[in-house]
Amino acid sequence: MLKVSDVISVSAEVMNNQAVFKGSRVTIETLFDYLESGETVETFLSEFPSVSREQAMAVIEIASKLLSSRNIIKLYETAA
Repeated sequence: MLKVSDVISVSAEVMNNQAVFKGSRVTIETLFDYLESGETVETFLSEFPSVSREQAMAVIEIASKLLSSRNIIKLYETAA
């Protein structure tokens, strides 16, 4: 399994500190916007070829683990 830092990058020089797929300028938020609007991962990947399937699936897995964490309330409060 990949580490978060293998998949996600945050830098002032790239997209003004937004979380992006490492090695790209595609924000993590963009993937979830696509999924939320009913698009498939395949559609997202075809529109953003700089993101690999492995990266997209790893981000979904990371989000799943965060959301199913026993500490979800603390995580949410920290992010708010």
